[in-house]
Amino acid sequence: MTRAARVRTALRTRPLPALLLALAAGGCAAWTGYDWYRAAHDDRTAYAVQRDAALAAGEQAVQNLNTLDHRDLNQGLDLWESSTTGELHDQLESGRTEFAEQVKTAKTVTTARVLSGAVTELDDRAGRARVLVALRVTVKASDGAKTDKDSRMLGELTRTGGRWKLSALGQAPVGGAPAG
Repeated sequence: MTRAARVRTALRTRPLPALLLALAAGGCAAWTGYDWYRAAHDDRTAYAVQRDAALAAGEQAVQNLNTLDHRDLNQGLDLWESSTTGELHDQLESGRTEFAEQVKTAKTVTTARVLSGAVTELDDRAGRARVLVALRVTVKASDGAKTDKDSRMLGELTRTGGRWKLSALGQAPVGGAPAG
């Protein structure tokens, strides 16, 4: 009979360990949910998203403005204009005809490849950013000769219509050369 009593006792559930296990699981779920909510609503996350968007747009725009093929000039110049805004856009638009004639005469094909880039300044509220982009520009002349040149460009971006566009572009100073 003793054996039967032991078997019945062993088959009964033990409420304390089950309750502790349920509390631990509930606590883990609550902590994970709180952590997820906090990360999703963190201002730093939104800032990082804008920084990454500005960098991607800046790199692409700098590459666009350093790429042009005399055989498909209108498409290239349209891409230049769609990548820019403000005074830079106005300059490209007003000098388009003269520049197109120069490229047609020279019969060059220029391609650019971004080597690296960085956002050096970001004012998300004002919709302004600055980027530094290193790129390799290859110029192929009409006689087939190729020339590669590495350069660093400083670009200013302005957010217009929810998109980042170049509003200024210039060469970055190299080494100990003064800016200006």
